[in-house]
Amino acid sequence: MLLPYFAVMILLSFYGVHRYTMCYQYFKYRKNYNPNPPRHFDELPRVTIQLPIFNEQFVIDRLIEAVCAIEYPREKLEIQVLDDSTDETQQVAAGIVERYAVLGHPIVYIHRTNRHGFKAGALDAGLKVATGEFVAIFDADFVPPPDWLMKVIHHFAEPEIGMVQTRWTHLNRDYSMLTQIEAILLDGHFVLEHGARVRSGEYFNFNGTAGMWRRQAIEDGGGWQHDTLTEDTDLSYRSQMSGWRFKYLPEVECPSELPIEMTAFKTQQARWAKGLIQTSIKVLPMVFRSKTTRRNKIEAVYHLTANLSYPLMVVMSAFLIPAMICRFYQGWFQMLLIDFPLMTASTLSIAVFYLMSQRELYPKTWKRTFYYLPFLMALGIGLTVTNTKAVMEALFGIKSAFVRTPKYRVAVKGQKSQAAKYRKRLKLAPWIELLLGCYFVAAIWYTFTNKNYFTAPFLILFVVGYWYTGLMSLLQGRFERWRSGGSAATEESSPKPFPVGV
Repeated sequence: MLLPYFAVMILLSFYGVHRYTMCYQYFKYRKNYNPNPPRHFDELPRVTIQLPIFNEQFVIDRLIEAVCAIEYPREKLEIQVLDDSTDETQQVAAGIVERYAVLGHPIVYIHRTNRHGFKAGALDAGLKVATGEFVAIFDADFVPPPDWLMKVIHHFAEPEIGMVQTRWTHLNRDYSMLTQIEAILLDGHFVLEHGARVRSGEYFNFNGTAGMWRRQAIEDGGGWQHDTLTEDTDLSYRSQMSGWRFKYLPEVECPSELPIEMTAFKTQQARWAKGLIQTSIKVLPMVFRSKTTRRNKIEAVYHLTANLSYPLMVVMSAFLIPAMICRFYQGWFQMLLIDFPLMTASTLSIAVFYLMSQRELYPKTWKRTFYYLPFLMALGIGLTVTNTKAVMEALFGIKSAFVRTPKYRVAVKGQKSQAAKYRKRLKLAPWIELLLGCYFVAAIWYTFTNKNYFTAPFLILFVVGYWYTGLMSLLQGRFERWRSGGSAATEESSPKPFPVGV
């Protein structure tokens, strides 16, 4: 009984130690980063901006307005609105594009009658008719600032640079507890993960938006392919293996919108989890056969297989109570000698990782992160059910459609949304999460009856995580309806796709 339990704990501790390693590398190699481009273009090159959208009627005007306000010579710029929408977004987007085109902006509207290849297919279709030597990509929920392009383009004056990624910030970070936690999770990725990999010379990935590609780097990597749900990471590895170097600019920010509902967040995380495992199955054999460094190969394994920790968490959960019973009768000394180091490696590393990222970004206010840490760790546990399903689908080769993350143009706390428009519910997963929470309540009861108070705080995280994600998935939208007297959000109080300029 204890063998599978400890085997899982050891595997999880490897990923935990890797988090410590990334923190160490981030600071060890910090002198390797130079935010200034070493040279500049004598003449600005031609750039294509691609805006892939699908049923984004609430945010499309904000996106196009921001992109058309970007500071770059119009004769050197091309803007493609790549619309795969099946709802009224088609009419909304086409009308806005026509309006800006009349004003002299170099913008075109491209609508596909099918979603073949999903986002990757749309980007590939746009690239076939694009005229730019460089291609910037923004998802519908992003709002690039006017100087974004000029801050990025000159880094491509180095002929070996194939892609430049910028850092995401968040328009609705303070909307709710959920968005606060989401922002901290993404900050950890953009500060420490990207920062450590870039500074130490390891492969890192384009994040699908708020970045720019050299067109030749896309072509040399084999182009956009849609056999995984993370086409951005897939192409990133293929392009870097073909010899291109990537650059990350953490000081260049691009605001975006975070999911405001639990189901939308869980769907997004499941898509990323499944896509990365699909990419690992596809790309890791190429990485192992390539001439890249051993460090790159090891880091690629950690990066692309990290989501295997979710099914490992399921196994650990199943064996936890039996293991606790066995360990209780073996005495406290063995628990402290074996269990505590493994818990420290796998769990404490999460706290250290995200605290350090917040300290780097917000040196004056980072201590407030301590308040969110228990909820952040609990939320990570609560994602286990849906992400495990996604990982197992990837391992068994089960294909699924690219499920978009709905955006509602909600930024202010208390602001109502039109979430019901695209809201979907997870039928079985929330009930499984609630049952798992009850299972861990039983585990807590067992620890108290045996005066084993040492493990109780750890188990409480599981209860909070599973019940929080389960209840929020089942009750999403209920609180808003209660606040509004049982009615949907009114036209006056909800975001609108028009007029342009709002």
